[in-house]
Amino acid sequence: MPVLKDISRLAQCLNKGAQTEVHIIEEAALVWTGSRVKWVGKERELPLDFRKEECVSARGALVVPGLIDCHTHLCFAGWRAEEFEQRLLGRSYLDIAKAGGGILSTVAKTRLADADSLKLRCEQFLKEIYELGVTTLECKSGYGLDLENEIKVLEVYDHLRRAGHRITSTLLAAHTFPTEFAARREDYIKLVCNEIIPQVAQRKLASFCDVFLEESAFSYSEAEEILECGLRYGLRSKIHADQLTDSGGAKLAAKLKAISADHLEKLNPQHIPAMKQAGVIAVALPVASLYTKQPALQVRSLIEAGVEVAVATDFNPGSAPTFDLQLAMMLACTMCGMTPTEVLKGVSIYAAKAIGLEDQIGSLEPGKLADFAVIDAPDINHWMYNFTPGRCRMTYRAGEKLFDSFA
Repeated sequence: MPVLKDISRLAQCLNKGAQTEVHIIEEAALVWTGSRVKWVGKERELPLDFRKEECVSARGALVVPGLIDCHTHLCFAGWRAEEFEQRLLGRSYLDIAKAGGGILSTVAKTRLADADSLKLRCEQFLKEIYELGVTTLECKSGYGLDLENEIKVLEVYDHLRRAGHRITSTLLAAHTFPTEFAARREDYIKLVCNEIIPQVAQRKLASFCDVFLEESAFSYSEAEEILECGLRYGLRSKIHADQLTDSGGAKLAAKLKAISADHLEKLNPQHIPAMKQAGVIAVALPVASLYTKQPALQVRSLIEAGVEVAVATDFNPGSAPTFDLQLAMMLACTMCGMTPTEVLKGVSIYAAKAIGLEDQIGSLEPGKLADFAVIDAPDINHWMYNFTPGRCRMTYRAGEKLFDSFA
């Protein structure tokens, strides 16, 4: 029954109160048994029964719940560095896509890659991700865009789960229309609804179904058809919503009671009350805004309306080619107008809610899984203000050490 001691501040991030409330305990201690938190409180109030247990020292650092990246595209082949230069020279995301770049260029590379090489690459990413304090990821398909390759990517995630990584999988067959269906949109939607979704659901390869609802991708009615099909097969809805244009993504998310609406850079404020009423989590993705040189989601109207806002990386090879969640957190402050405490709640309990795991992770309290990160910073504000690589010193998931730079 290990005891984490010498904690300057511990942020519990409970699922109550405003987004600014992260429930700080100063001079804290944390006790876990097996995979679960047993006790948390002030170190001086540590029960006598725990005082002779094995101790782990936080060395006066900040302790937070294990971070959760609730929107990634982890499995892909190749990179798209040439598009970075093109954007710097003034070409837009849509211009690049129309010229044969963008998502479809990654689809071509991912279709050619074998599952073993994709697994190895994901494992290499995950090793570095854990060094950032992240314990859990949501991972999307979307670079296969046919039955064989969407299954291949989702099976990579299933393999990683079976190997002990905590991943929730999302089917994103509706990422864009593959080249072979460019002139046959209805046929591709039939393929998604009649073959891909049923097989993914039958094999339990995904928990969620996502659609890129955008003028350059899937229309409102097409997205609704696909997501409703997913719901019939038990896949909860997620939406890439209103990223480049006001396409009605937030409206559809509220209508379908989607678990999350992600991006929302072009959110129409009139849909915010419906999002709140439906319990939709808004997911801010500022790294994508940075790389595409687009204005970021401004969250204040959402937070003031009571919509819970999560923060994620959107890690992908095109518009967000970094898995550094702590970078995304800092950018959420500087680009989205969030405070550091709001951001922390957005990568802990609200991120857990965006993937349906809030009963297990996202906060430090008795009964929850013992996921935590030890951060070399005096407080939450300093952590995000003084952005410095290597701030995370230890990462634990379900009571097991994933990373320890103190060792």
